[in-house]
Amino acid sequence: MSEDLRYPVGKAVYDPQPTPQKRAAWITEIRELPARLRAAIAGLTPAQLDTPYRDGGWTVRQVVHHLADSHMNSFARFKLALTETNPTIKPYDEKAWALTADSVMDTASSLSVLEGLHARWTALLSSLSPEQWERTFVHPEGGVQKLDRTLQTYAWHCRHHVAHITALRMRSGWR
Repeated sequence: MSEDLRYPVGKAVYDPQPTPQKRAAWITEIRELPARLRAAIAGLTPAQLDTPYRDGGWTVRQVVHHLADSHMNSFARFKLALTETNPTIKPYDEKAWALTADSVMDTASSLSVLEGLHARWTALLSSLSPEQWERTFVHPEGGVQKLDRTLQTYAWHCRHHVAHITALRMRSGWR
């Protein structure tokens, strides 16, 4: 675990030579996110869910809703890259999304979204051919993005945000 509360598992590091075995491990991390997230927030009170994971950071509740928002966007980006030639995707302001009215709702709705979404997403990811992993989309701020690298980003994203919650639980003594 990193000492930097913003990056409890460290910053994302990309493997320039992904293999089918590495991809399978990353897909497993994405598949397991809903259960790991559910376990990470199990038993938390409303006040604990409304506790930021660090000073100036999102609350646990906002992190849960952010994961649903972010992963819905990523799933759509994968589908666009697989069905169009190098599409330009629409970025979104994740900080602004974390402040919308639905981000203070109970976490059950986002957990349900993540369970269904991750079942579909991992089925899609598991079906890709080596050529499909090379497909790309254009992010207006980040440039051309390969699906292979995007997979790695979201496997890290799963670990990253679950660790925000589990590290807060440990620091706070919440059992």
